[in-house]
Amino acid sequence: MHLIVGLGNPGAQYAKNRHNIGFMMVDALIASGSFGPEKKAFDGFVSEGLIDTLKGKEKVLALKPQTYMNNSGLSVAKALQFYKLKPEQITVFHDELDLAPGRFRMKMGGGHAGHNGLRSIMAHIGPNFMRGRMGIGHPGAKELVLTWVLADFAKSDQTWVEALDDACVRALPMLFSGAPDAADRYQAEVMRLAPAPKFDSRQLANQKDA
Repeated sequence: MHLIVGLGNPGAQYAKNRHNIGFMMVDALIASGSFGPEKKAFDGFVSEGLIDTLKGKEKVLALKPQTYMNNSGLSVAKALQFYKLKPEQITVFHDELDLAPGRFRMKMGGGHAGHNGLRSIMAHIGPNFMRGRMGIGHPGAKELVLTWVLADFAKSDQTWVEALDDACVRALPMLFSGAPDAADRYQAEVMRLAPAPKFDSRQLANQKDA
């Protein structure tokens, strides 16, 4: 069994925020057809499904904590305890300021780099879980970060956001293949399916001013 967690904030006012790209990925996963309806549990919404892999079907739980970003660890810890999972059986998908928009990287363990959702999860279960880092770019100055992550994606971003969410879902059989380099293969497949867009400095400046 594996737990996929998408990070974000609950509520319609946050639904299209950059900070909610983790929620968007889980929504795409549930909409893929292999998952059941969402149910309220563990201070969040959870759905159960099966992923076809080379070694057979892998049972996967998809969780969207409804505790608000800064307390995401409360929800994750409850699910972990209920299903008796190890942190290594969790993959958390989240927005990543330190990656250009549309870039994607997998990482096991490490710090939280100022991400309050990761900070909360680490406080409850430790650092040894997989992270799917979904690039949203950086506004360029620290004082602009909060406004940036809580702003909606620009209309021009929708194509790559949807493509990245879809790629993260379609490549999951590789992540659960059991191969020693499964995370690396998954990362490569995601970026093959959804190459990061190229932005020039003018486009990025226009987004920051939007």
